[in-house]
Amino acid sequence: MRTILFLIQKEFLQIFRNKGMIPIIFAVPIVQLVIIVHAATFELKNVNLYVVDNDRTTTSRSIIHQFEGSHFFSLSGFSFNYSDGEESLRRNSSDAVLCIPRGFEKKLVEGQSTGFQMVVNAINGSAGGLINGYTVSMVNEFNRGLSSGRANFTLTKPKFIDLTYSFWYNPELNYTTFMVPGILVILVTVISLLLSGMNIVKEKEIGTIEQINVSPIRKYQFITGKLVPTLIIALFELSFGLVIGKIFFNIPLEGNLLLLFLSAFIYILVILGMGLMVSTFANTQQQAMFVSFFFMIVFLLMSGLFTSVENMPQWAQTLNQINPVAHFIRIIRMILLKGSGFQDIQNNLAYLLGLAFLSLSLAIRRYRKTV
Repeated sequence: MRTILFLIQKEFLQIFRNKGMIPIIFAVPIVQLVIIVHAATFELKNVNLYVVDNDRTTTSRSIIHQFEGSHFFSLSGFSFNYSDGEESLRRNSSDAVLCIPRGFEKKLVEGQSTGFQMVVNAINGSAGGLINGYTVSMVNEFNRGLSSGRANFTLTKPKFIDLTYSFWYNPELNYTTFMVPGILVILVTVISLLLSGMNIVKEKEIGTIEQINVSPIRKYQFITGKLVPTLIIALFELSFGLVIGKIFFNIPLEGNLLLLFLSAFIYILVILGMGLMVSTFANTQQQAMFVSFFFMIVFLLMSGLFTSVENMPQWAQTLNQINPVAHFIRIIRMILLKGSGFQDIQNNLAYLLGLAFLSLSLAIRRYRKTV
């Protein structure tokens, strides 16, 4: 045990002697947390709307004012010619064109079926779907205004079912509440994978690995001394990130934090095993960094952080069972946002335990063969 403590002390001294490593470990993750949470969002809060009003009536103007009064739309242009709206879309100066046909108000008064056209730039499919959803919401609000007699004329008030909504776990539909836990997983993953991936290979580069091999240090002592400092730093990063998330973004902490850190401990063991395996294969720190980033990008893109796992093809969902990032993102969101207990996350924890055993076993076996 004394030998392991000396090795851990040596690793911490090596880490903190490297002046370039301190900002990477402590400053960069916090900056990333604050910036990425605001940047990585699928919310649209400023849709540039070009209006083509061929009706030129009070009703058409009320529709335009309703879109202008929304938090999502801002008027980027106005014309009586539809071709001007199309040209605005081609120049990317507008995201959508609202076209109100001639005779719109007259048909409404006469009780005839009518409507207006919304042309959406759907190069970005997600953005196009959101704009469509916002438009449907605006139309429903306009219809409710007609039915309640708030318009300049009154239609026969239809009978309808009034729906009320109650959102659980994120009542305000705040996107940062959903994203902060996932970003914390990214930060912990980056730190754990890079530090462990460059651990042994650094000894190779500076030529000290031979001295360690001929020393009386046992293999388990050497590996433990290498991995424990990274484990401590990663857990500290998670703790610091939770504090920043609570202060800056007021994320809820509904669940048991001890359960969260137990899950994080198991997850970090998985990442450390992967990093150790990369370190035994690579001959330089540059090689270790490239290989680590390759696996990290694949895991993050399939983790469900930016796209829902349920929307992926079945083969991708099956393959995702060996993705530790996907399991831990699901765990941290369930604990922090839903207050889930052990029984709710036991399947994901079981996968992480299996992956931790597999990755550490393969890494230790590979280390024995090559060093």
